[in-house]
Amino acid sequence: MPSFVFHRMDGGRYEGMTPFNSIKWRLQIWYGLILVAVLLGFGLMAYQLEYGQRMRQIDGELQRRFRVVADALRGNAGPGGHPRPGRPGPIDDFPSQHPNGGDTKFELPAFALGLFGTNQPGNFYFLVKSRDGQEIARGGDIPSYEPFGESSHRYINRMPAMEEVRPGTPRPPPAFTDGKFREIWDRAPSGEDIHVGCSIAQSLTELHRTALEFILIGALILFCGLAIGGRLVSRAIRPINSISDAAVKISAGDLSQRINVADAESELGKLAAVLNSTFARLDASFAQQKQFASDAAHELRTPVSVILTQAQTALNREREAKEYRETIEACQRAAQRMKRLISALLELTRLDAGQEHFKRKRFSLTDAVRESVEMIRPIAEERHLKLTSELAPVEITGDARRLEQVVTNLLTNAIQYNKANGEIRVKLETHNGLAMLSVADTGQGIAEEDRPHVFKRFYRGDKSRTGVSNAGLGLAICKAIVEAHSGTIEVTSEEDVGTTFTVRLPI
Repeated sequence: MPSFVFHRMDGGRYEGMTPFNSIKWRLQIWYGLILVAVLLGFGLMAYQLEYGQRMRQIDGELQRRFRVVADALRGNAGPGGHPRPGRPGPIDDFPSQHPNGGDTKFELPAFALGLFGTNQPGNFYFLVKSRDGQEIARGGDIPSYEPFGESSHRYINRMPAMEEVRPGTPRPPPAFTDGKFREIWDRAPSGEDIHVGCSIAQSLTELHRTALEFILIGALILFCGLAIGGRLVSRAIRPINSISDAAVKISAGDLSQRINVADAESELGKLAAVLNSTFARLDASFAQQKQFASDAAHELRTPVSVILTQAQTALNREREAKEYRETIEACQRAAQRMKRLISALLELTRLDAGQEHFKRKRFSLTDAVRESVEMIRPIAEERHLKLTSELAPVEITGDARRLEQVVTNLLTNAIQYNKANGEIRVKLETHNGLAMLSVADTGQGIAEEDRPHVFKRFYRGDKSRTGVSNAGLGLAICKAIVEAHSGTIEVTSEEDVGTTFTVRLPI
């Protein structure tokens, strides 16, 4: 199948796409086929109704004239040639012999002479034949051929028997069409054949004209329907083009692209909203990764620079053993800082990738918090800080060692950023089916603009809160461990009053 180039509404194009691969053209083709089927069905039905109505009108005129000829044949005309009052009887009422006896004699009443002839629309005619096929009477412009073929006897098998619709009401003789003529025929018990017919050429011409009008109107409706349908289809799939364009730009590296959909309540609008949300998360994730790599490089650059500077200084000239020792100790401190940073980065990476295996089992969170408090207490006393704890008995399912790490990090922060002679309060309780652990200090607090960012990696807001060895990863690790346990961690703070970290874990 040859390929085509389809142009989009925004001027772009799709190359190598066939009509059957394009959603727009497939919808258009199906819409066109359905519209053609509907128009064709409606047109045929309308034509059949028009044809039936015309034929019924013609048959009514034929039957009226047939009764006149039949009444004249059996002598049912009244004085002056006018028909007697009452409904003419059926042919079955004909006497077995003509009322005049002997030779059949036929005279058409004077009032009926105007019903036949070329002066009538449709050119009505009649023909009466005797039993032996001799012509008794005729009127009007009879076709040059034998009515309905070489012999009307071949229609005897097609003629239904005269049946009564209801008692006293005979069924009229049926009508047949042969070419451009329509005729009704019946045979009396006495043997006479009566043919009454007319030319339907004008009616057929009008019907053909009507059919042509239907075709032209249908073609116009089809053209307008396809044009409007194409417009509607284009508007309906426009969000798909926007989605495709945004995806192409995003795949090229522009993560700031978003899908602009006006009708947000439609199915495509909801899809676009979900994709926009996904793109936003991807953008934030990539931005976070870039920032993470930049911050990690920045943090590693300082200890590496210290090591290089100390080594270069030691190599510039000969020094005493004491100076060499000091240089080596400086390099060792820088290397230890690098080791801690690298260990923290690896830990965060494993937590993000879900590769960190937690030993989940039922344990006493109260005992884990108490052990962490007692381990940190000497450091707090060295800083002249008062450390108090209020621990309710709580058991949860999780990794005790990892949660102890969270408590230790929070206590270390509370000590590092507290005021002299300050206080640290640790409280563990249960609330609404959750274990709630809070670590509060009486330090300098966190600025309002820094609070939403304290759990971000490498984030350090107020430089006065940042120690030399602090890389800004402790709270990020705490958050990752807590969330891995299906918990939450949040911070509340007031400047110059203190900070409180609250951890909620499912019991």
